[in-house]
Amino acid sequence: MATANLANAMFINNIGPWGLLLIGVVILVMFGRGKVAGLMGEVGKGITAFKRGVKDGAEELENQSDDTVASATARDVTPETPRDNPSDRA
Repeated sequence: MATANLANAMFINNIGPWGLLLIGVVILVMFGRGKVAGLMGEVGKGITAFKRGVKDGAEELENQSDDTVASATARDVTPETPRDNPSDRA
């Protein structure tokens, strides 16, 4: 069993550029150029959206940290009137 795992690990490490090219050709033949191109386009859009989201998140965190530095004093957010308790109505 250990030799089978070792053989799998050695195969994965020894694929090389010709093996990757062969895998790419097989995928291209199986799915066709149009499907593969469409899939790669969707992957590119996903990567772009992910990068944009990370950038927007970083900017939002920056803006929040700037707001917390600008307002160093704590605000009182306690409501002026107490809320009605549903158990008090009965």
